[in-house]
Amino acid sequence: MKLTILGGGGFRVPLVYGALLSDHGEGRVTRVVLHDLDAGRLRAVTRVLAEQAAGVPDAPEVTATTDLDEALRGAAFVFSAIRVGGLRGRADDERVALAEGVLGQETVGAGGIAYGLRTVPVAVDIARRVARLAPNAWVINFTNPAGLVTEAMSRHLGDRVIGICDSPVGLGRRIARVLGADPAEAHVDYVGLNHLGWVRGLRVAGRDELPRLLADPALLGSFEEGRLFGADWLRSLGAVPNEYLHYYYFNRETVRAYREAGKTRGAFLLDQQTGFYERAGRPGAPALALWNRTRAEREATYMSENRRTAGAGEREADDLSGGYEKVALALMRAVARDERTTLILNVRNRSTLAVLDPEAVVEVPCTVDANGAHPVAADPLPGHAAGLVCAVKAVEREVLSAAGSGSRATAVKAFALHPLVDSVTVARRLVEAYTAVHPGLAYLR
Repeated sequence: MKLTILGGGGFRVPLVYGALLSDHGEGRVTRVVLHDLDAGRLRAVTRVLAEQAAGVPDAPEVTATTDLDEALRGAAFVFSAIRVGGLRGRADDERVALAEGVLGQETVGAGGIAYGLRTVPVAVDIARRVARLAPNAWVINFTNPAGLVTEAMSRHLGDRVIGICDSPVGLGRRIARVLGADPAEAHVDYVGLNHLGWVRGLRVAGRDELPRLLADPALLGSFEEGRLFGADWLRSLGAVPNEYLHYYYFNRETVRAYREAGKTRGAFLLDQQTGFYERAGRPGAPALALWNRTRAEREATYMSENRRTAGAGEREADDLSGGYEKVALALMRAVARDERTTLILNVRNRSTLAVLDPEAVVEVPCTVDANGAHPVAADPLPGHAAGLVCAVKAVEREVLSAAGSGSRATAVKAFALHPLVDSVTVARRLVEAYTAVHPGLAYLR
């Protein structure tokens, strides 16, 4: 079975390949095709994968190409993990937003909108090519902003595109661990949009254990989200939010911390990964060892400004091992082998959330089988959460409209309507600044 990875020169590709190496079952992936626009990055990542495969007799064959159509033909699965504009684009997203006093994170607020505006046209082109060259392929979207990009691609691929994220999985795992439950045996009641969701219950053997967590200050203080949001706020919500909701609930503090930081996250990763690719490209360099060291530093510094603001301390060792590659492999197995499972995924809403239309992509538990992912029925969101979900989904729709029409006015509207952008004037300045630094936004007129 052929798997194509778009963005195949990306830093996290070895995580995916490592997961594939552990799969020895029937119907497994036997061929991996990496596609990227940067041949140098492809060479570096291919070297890492070759070292990973050493001593594994049935390791999937790896090839690399800069030809997109060649990469897609004959694929059974396509992982889309592109980054339009690269890490320099992410760093610019952060810098422009922070100069206006608003959040520049790559999926949330102004930075997420800028990233979405330049990513959607590329993702739509990919979706159209998949429909033409690999009409039976399943597309698993890793590309951020994951919900927005998945919805853009679903307009051309329907339910054959599914978005994934490791944040809900990690959150559910941490809650189960704190409660002394096996994460594999726990059902997580999670609902929302990508990077905008809440755990409202965690059922073990039919019993909801979340009230026990919320009633115990010691338990709440023993895991990352409990320290990040604080016990009092979690009890007020009656739920445990995805870590990305810290940008909403503590926005002023986070923006201040990001403005005071010596370097933004994007700038840090740009410097770090530039160094990795340069070193890994040298003859005889230990590419896998270099990658492992770089990844450990990357994971340990994740959301460090937020944790510092909240006094949440360092990340737990169990949270430094990745996770999205495991979700992707479980999803692929379920579809390819009809191994029924339940995963939290980004899929079309249908009737799951009554406050959104059927085509809106949401992030909810789904049953997965050979026919794809099917969202599980969910109880209605409380008013505060429904209002936030509807507001952010409206912004996503404006981004999709602007990307489709090229309307600059619609792009301004997307920024202005976001809950974390507090001024139409600021929205106009953001569009001016982003179009000045991103060639990929030249289509806005």
